[in-house]
Amino acid sequence: MARKYEMRKRARRVEETRRRIVEAAIELHEEVGPARASLSSIAERAGVERQTYYRHFPDERSLLSACSGLYMEQHPLPDAGAWRQIGDPEQRIRHALGEIYAYYETNEAMFASVLRDAEIHEATREVVTERIAPALAELSAALGEGWAGSRETRAAIDLALSFHTWHSLARANGLSGARAADLMSRLVRCAG
Repeated sequence: MARKYEMRKRARRVEETRRRIVEAAIELHEEVGPARASLSSIAERAGVERQTYYRHFPDERSLLSACSGLYMEQHPLPDAGAWRQIGDPEQRIRHALGEIYAYYETNEAMFASVLRDAEIHEATREVVTERIAPALAELSAALGEGWAGSRETRAAIDLALSFHTWHSLARANGLSGARAADLMSRLVRCAG
Protein backbone atom coordinates (compact mmCIF):
# COMPACT_ATOMS: atom_id res chain seq x y z
CA MET A 1 0.00 0.00 0.00
CA ALA A 2 2.85 2.43 0.82
CA ARG A 3 4.33 1.85 -2.66
CA LYS A 4 1.11 3.04 -4.39
CA TYR A 5 1.04 6.09 -2.16
CA GLU A 6 4.69 6.91 -3.02
CA MET A 7 4.01 6.41 -6.73
CA ARG A 8 1.03 8.80 -6.60
CA LYS A 9 3.07 11.31 -4.62
CA ARG A 10 5.91 11.11 -7.16
CA ALA A 11 3.48 11.43 -10.08
CA ARG A 12 1.99 14.53 -8.45
CA ARG A 13 5.46 16.08 -8.05
CA VAL A 14 6.30 15.30 -11.67
CA GLU A 15 3.06 16.93 -12.81
CA GLU A 16 3.68 19.97 -10.58
CA THR A 17 7.16 20.36 -12.07
CA ARG A 18 5.79 20.09 -15.60
CA ARG A 19 3.15 22.69 -14.83
CA ARG A 20 5.75 25.07 -13.34
CA ILE A 21 7.76 24.80 -16.56
CA VAL A 22 4.69 25.46 -18.71
CA GLU A 23 3.59 28.42 -16.57
CA ALA A 24 7.10 29.91 -16.64
CA ALA A 25 7.18 29.54 -20.42
CA ILE A 26 3.74 31.16 -20.77
CA GLU A 27 4.91 34.15 -18.73
CA LEU A 28 8.00 34.54 -20.90
CA HIS A 29 6.03 34.05 -24.12
CA GLU A 30 3.78 36.90 -23.07
CA GLU A 31 6.71 39.12 -22.03
CA VAL A 32 9.24 38.49 -24.81
CA GLY A 33 7.55 36.07 -27.21
CA PRO A 34 8.12 32.38 -27.90
CA ALA A 35 10.99 33.04 -30.31
CA ARG A 36 12.97 34.93 -27.66
CA ALA A 37 12.13 32.79 -24.61
CA SER A 38 15.27 30.70 -24.20
CA LEU A 39 15.32 27.27 -22.65
CA SER A 40 17.67 28.61 -19.96
CA SER A 41 15.37 31.47 -19.03
CA ILE A 42 12.35 29.15 -18.86
CA ALA A 43 14.21 26.61 -16.71
CA GLU A 44 15.51 29.35 -14.43
CA ARG A 45 12.07 30.91 -13.98
CA ALA A 46 10.54 27.49 -13.29
CA GLY A 47 13.30 26.68 -10.80
CA VAL A 48 14.46 23.53 -12.58
CA GLU A 49 17.68 22.27 -14.15
CA ARG A 50 18.05 21.94 -17.91
CA GLN A 51 17.92 18.14 -17.76
CA THR A 52 14.60 18.34 -15.87
CA TYR A 53 13.27 20.66 -18.55
CA TYR A 54 14.34 18.20 -21.28
CA ARG A 55 12.79 15.26 -19.43
CA HIS A 56 9.42 16.98 -19.68
CA PHE A 57 9.87 18.67 -23.05
CA PRO A 58 12.33 16.98 -25.39
CA ASP A 59 11.78 19.63 -28.07
CA GLU A 60 10.46 23.14 -28.46
CA ARG A 61 7.33 22.00 -30.27
CA SER A 62 6.16 19.89 -27.30
CA LEU A 63 6.59 22.84 -24.94
CA LEU A 64 4.73 25.23 -27.25
CA SER A 65 1.90 22.75 -27.61
CA ALA A 66 1.59 22.38 -23.83
CA CYS A 67 1.73 26.16 -23.35
CA SER A 68 -0.91 26.91 -25.95
CA GLY A 69 -3.15 24.19 -24.55
CA LEU A 70 -2.96 25.53 -20.99
CA TYR A 71 -3.26 29.16 -22.08
CA MET A 72 -6.34 28.49 -24.21
CA GLU A 73 -7.85 26.42 -21.39
CA GLN A 74 -7.36 29.32 -18.97
CA HIS A 75 -8.34 31.97 -21.56
CA PRO A 76 -10.88 30.39 -23.91
CA LEU A 77 -12.04 32.27 -26.96
CA PRO A 78 -15.69 33.36 -26.96
CA ASP A 79 -18.23 30.61 -27.64
CA ALA A 80 -19.39 30.39 -31.25
CA GLY A 81 -22.35 28.30 -30.13
CA ALA A 82 -23.67 31.16 -28.04
CA TRP A 83 -23.28 33.48 -31.02
CA ARG A 84 -25.32 31.13 -33.18
CA GLN A 85 -28.26 31.58 -30.80
CA ILE A 86 -28.59 35.20 -31.98
CA GLY A 87 -30.84 34.87 -35.03
CA ASP A 88 -30.34 38.26 -36.65
CA PRO A 89 -26.93 38.23 -38.41
CA GLU A 90 -26.37 41.96 -37.88
CA GLN A 91 -27.06 41.74 -34.15
CA ARG A 92 -24.93 38.59 -33.97
CA ILE A 93 -21.90 40.21 -35.59
CA ARG A 94 -22.09 43.33 -33.43
CA HIS A 95 -22.42 41.24 -30.26
CA ALA A 96 -19.71 38.79 -31.34
CA LEU A 97 -17.22 41.49 -32.28
CA GLY A 98 -17.81 43.19 -28.94
CA GLU A 99 -16.91 39.90 -27.22
CA ILE A 100 -13.89 39.10 -29.36
CA TYR A 101 -12.52 42.64 -29.05
CA ALA A 102 -12.90 42.49 -25.26
CA TYR A 103 -11.06 39.15 -25.38
CA TYR A 104 -8.26 40.67 -27.46
CA GLU A 105 -7.95 43.58 -25.05
CA THR A 106 -7.63 41.21 -22.08
CA ASN A 107 -5.13 38.96 -23.91
CA GLU A 108 -3.36 41.63 -25.95
CA ALA A 109 0.20 41.04 -24.76
CA MET A 110 0.08 37.31 -25.47
CA PHE A 111 -1.58 37.62 -28.87
CA ALA A 112 0.78 40.41 -29.94
CA SER A 113 3.86 38.38 -28.95
CA VAL A 114 2.69 35.07 -30.39
CA LEU A 115 1.36 36.46 -33.68
CA ARG A 116 4.50 38.56 -34.15
CA ASP A 117 6.70 35.53 -33.60
CA ALA A 118 4.57 33.30 -35.84
CA GLU A 119 5.81 35.45 -38.72
CA ILE A 120 9.46 34.50 -38.07
CA HIS A 121 9.46 31.35 -35.91
CA GLU A 122 8.41 28.04 -37.46
CA ALA A 123 7.40 26.23 -34.26
CA THR A 124 5.22 29.17 -33.17
CA ARG A 125 3.64 29.33 -36.63
CA GLU A 126 2.80 25.61 -36.42
CA VAL A 127 1.11 25.99 -33.03
CA VAL A 128 -0.87 29.04 -34.18
CA THR A 129 -1.97 27.08 -37.25
CA GLU A 130 -2.93 24.10 -35.07
CA ARG A 131 -4.67 25.88 -32.17
CA ILE A 132 -5.75 29.41 -33.03
CA ALA A 133 -6.58 29.18 -36.74
CA PRO A 134 -9.24 26.43 -36.36
CA ALA A 135 -10.85 28.25 -33.43
CA LEU A 136 -11.04 31.49 -35.42
CA ALA A 137 -12.41 29.56 -38.42
CA GLU A 138 -15.21 28.26 -36.18
CA LEU A 139 -15.97 31.80 -35.00
CA SER A 140 -15.96 33.01 -38.59
CA ALA A 141 -18.35 30.25 -39.65
CA ALA A 142 -20.76 31.19 -36.86
CA LEU A 143 -20.70 34.82 -37.97
CA GLY A 144 -21.13 33.89 -41.63
CA GLU A 145 -24.47 32.17 -41.06
CA GLY A 146 -27.40 34.15 -42.37
CA TRP A 147 -25.37 36.31 -44.76
CA ALA A 148 -25.41 35.96 -48.54
CA GLY A 149 -22.13 34.05 -48.39
CA SER A 150 -20.28 36.12 -50.93
CA ARG A 151 -16.50 36.16 -51.02
CA GLU A 152 -16.62 39.81 -49.95
CA THR A 153 -18.75 39.00 -46.90
CA ARG A 154 -16.40 36.19 -45.84
CA ALA A 155 -13.40 38.52 -46.29
CA ALA A 156 -15.07 41.27 -44.25
CA ILE A 157 -15.93 38.82 -41.44
CA ASP A 158 -12.39 37.45 -41.34
CA LEU A 159 -10.98 40.98 -41.36
CA ALA A 160 -13.30 41.96 -38.52
CA LEU A 161 -12.25 38.92 -36.43
CA SER A 162 -8.54 39.58 -36.87
CA PHE A 163 -6.47 40.57 -33.84
CA HIS A 164 -4.55 42.94 -36.10
CA THR A 165 -7.77 44.71 -37.11
CA TRP A 166 -8.76 45.16 -33.48
CA HIS A 167 -5.25 46.35 -32.62
CA SER A 168 -5.26 48.90 -35.42
CA LEU A 169 -8.71 50.22 -34.50
CA ALA A 170 -8.21 50.26 -30.74
CA ARG A 171 -4.53 51.02 -30.30
CA ALA A 172 -3.52 52.95 -33.42
CA ASN A 173 -6.81 54.83 -33.83
CA GLY A 174 -8.10 55.00 -30.27
CA LEU A 175 -11.53 53.48 -30.85
CA SER A 176 -13.28 51.80 -27.94
CA GLY A 177 -14.18 48.15 -28.31
CA ALA A 178 -17.83 49.06 -28.85
CA ARG A 179 -17.04 51.63 -31.54
CA ALA A 180 -14.63 49.25 -33.27
CA ALA A 181 -17.26 46.48 -33.19
CA ASP A 182 -19.89 48.85 -34.60
CA LEU A 183 -17.59 50.02 -37.39
CA MET A 184 -16.63 46.51 -38.43
CA SER A 185 -20.20 45.22 -38.22
CA ARG A 186 -21.20 48.00 -40.63
CA LEU A 187 -18.39 46.93 -42.96
CA VAL A 188 -19.68 43.34 -42.94
CA ARG A 189 -23.22 44.57 -43.58
CA CYS A 190 -22.02 46.64 -46.56
CA ALA A 191 -20.05 43.68 -47.95
CA GLY A 192 -23.09 41.40 -47.67
